[in-house]
Amino acid sequence: MPPNGPRSQAFSRDAADDLIQQSPIPDGVVPLDHSDPPRGPHPGHVQVACQFTLEQKLRRMLKEQCCDPAREDTYRLQGVHLIDSVRESLHLPVRTFDTACFYYHLFRLCHRDVEYNYQDAALASLFLACKVEDTIKKSKEILCAAYNIKNADYPTTQDDKMFEGPSRIITGLERLILETIGFDFRSRYVQKYIVKATRVILGPQASKDFFTLTYDIGIDLHKTFAPIKHATWTMALAVIELAARITGTHVEDIRRVQPSEWHTTRDDVLETLVDLLDLYTHHTKATKLGSKYDLNRFIEIRIDINKDIEAAQEEKTVKSIPFWCDACEVEPPPTGFSLAVTPSFTPSFTPGVTPGSATSPATVGSGSNPAVRRSARSAEGTMRFVFDKDQAQKEREAINSYLHEDYEEVEMDVIEKVPEPERRNPRERGDGWNSHPYPRNRDRRKGHRRR
Repeated sequence: MPPNGPRSQAFSRDAADDLIQQSPIPDGVVPLDHSDPPRGPHPGHVQVACQFTLEQKLRRMLKEQCCDPAREDTYRLQGVHLIDSVRESLHLPVRTFDTACFYYHLFRLCHRDVEYNYQDAALASLFLACKVEDTIKKSKEILCAAYNIKNADYPTTQDDKMFEGPSRIITGLERLILETIGFDFRSRYVQKYIVKATRVILGPQASKDFFTLTYDIGIDLHKTFAPIKHATWTMALAVIELAARITGTHVEDIRRVQPSEWHTTRDDVLETLVDLLDLYTHHTKATKLGSKYDLNRFIEIRIDINKDIEAAQEEKTVKSIPFWCDACEVEPPPTGFSLAVTPSFTPSFTPGVTPGSATSPATVGSGSNPAVRRSARSAEGTMRFVFDKDQAQKEREAINSYLHEDYEEVEMDVIEKVPEPERRNPRERGDGWNSHPYPRNRDRRKGHRRR
C-alpha cells in the first residue's frame, strides 16, 4: 500500500492527536461552549377570555366587519328567534336559551356574516349551550326540530339522511364558537335575578302578571347586545323598571332603589333601558311585547327616559354612555395578547348557499356539506386559552424578556474617501471588443494574406 493510503493517513492522524497535548484549564475559569444553544418550542399565542364588552368596542368591531347595520339587526333578531323556537320545541330550559344567545352574539361580532349562514350559527350556538347547561341534545335533534318548525306539514325524524351534511356543519361551527368564547363557559341567567330583585323590591305586591311581563322582557333583552355588556343585576333592575313603566304600577318603589346596593350604577341601568326601548320602537314585530302593547306606549317611555338622562347629565351624575372614551373608539386595541371576544384570525368558509338566505342546509336539509376550513394564525406555535388576565400579562412580559430585541439608532458622521476612477486605454473596451478584428496584412473578404 502506498505511504499516502488510508492506513497511513489514519495512523498519522492518531499519532498527531497523541502528540498534541491540551493545556489544563486554570481554576476558576469556565470553558466556553461553542456549540449552538438548543432551540426550544415556540411559546405560542395567548388568548384571554372576556366576559364583558364595552359599547365603544362593540361599535368598532361592527365597523371592522364592514356589515350593514340594518342587515345585521335583521340577522341577529332572526337568529335569536330561531333559537327560541327550537328551544320551545325541544322543551329546553330558559338558561339554555340565555347561554345560546350569549354565544351567538359573540360569534357574530367576531366573524363576518358573509362567511357562514346565520341560521347555522344560531343552531350551533344552541348545540353548544345544550352541552354547557347539561341539557344535552344531538345535533340531528336540533336540526330536525328546526326543519319541522319550518315544514310543519311534512315533518320528519332525526334519522333522515338529509341531516348528515348539516350535522357536520354544526360540529365545525361549534369548534369556532369554542375558540371565540375562549373556552370560558361562564354565563349569566337574568331570569333568576329578576325574580329575586322583584321579591326584595316589591315584596308581596308583585302580581303574577307582573312576573309574566318581566319574563317576556327578559327574553326580548337577549335580542340586544345587553347580555354581553352588562352584569345580571344591571339587566334585572332595567327589566323591572321597564315593566313598572309599561304597567304604570310600582314606579315610585322602583325609583327609591339605590343601584349601588345591587352592585351596579345608574349609568348601566339607563343604557340597558335605552337598548330595550330601541328594540321595541324599531323592531316591534320581532318582540314578544310588540303585539301586546301599543307602539306609542314605548315612545312615551323613551321620551321620559331621555328627559331623565338629560336632567342627570346637567347635574353631572350620569353620562349618555358610561365609560366612553373617544380615543379608544379610533385607536387599535393594545397588543400583547388577544381577547377571546376579539377575532385572532378570520376563518375561511365555502358555504353551499348564500349567507342569510332562507334555504339554509341546517334548516332545510339540502344535503350540501360545505367544508369548514380555518386559516392558520401562524406557522408555528399553539393557541392557549387563559382565564386570568394578570397572569397572561406576566407570562407575556417574561417571554418578551427573552425574545424581544432592543435596538438603538446612533447617527455618526463618517468621512469616506472617494476612489479615483481607473484609467483605461480608450482603444480597449471592457466587454472584450477589439477595434481591429482583422490584422493589417489580412484581407477580410478573401480570408488569406495579401501577396
